[in-house]
Amino acid sequence: MLKTGDLGAEFSALMLLLPLRAMGPMRVTDLADLKQADPSTVSRQVAQLVKAGLARREADPADGRASRLAVTEAGEAACDRLRAARTALLQRALSDWPAERVDAFAQLFEEFNSSVEALLRTDLGAPPRENA
Repeated sequence: MLKTGDLGAEFSALMLLLPLRAMGPMRVTDLADLKQADPSTVSRQVAQLVKAGLARREADPADGRASRLAVTEAGEAACDRLRAARTALLQRALSDWPAERVDAFAQLFEEFNSSVEALLRTDLGAPPRENA
């Protein structure tokens, strides 16, 4: 089983790599909006990713004074390891299911993920949730 500490950052920080990989480089504030999280929290998590070499800061082409966060090659590899660990876990969880139920579940889950991703791409204006 993969221990997220093996990747050099906490789980919550590693989860920021996934939207960065899917949607491309973005400002920390946009990432915080996307994750509906406090920008200072996301900033601390981003610092872990940068320190671990999983992400890098680069100049924002729209505003040279600002920076964007991008996934590095090591970050891509970390995403692949996270995906493989998640796949292995799901395979174990579904090992007793009949193949037709697994196939139906996979199709529905893919449809669900596509719907959520589409919503996130179009509805970045949603109000941030409050931290507890």
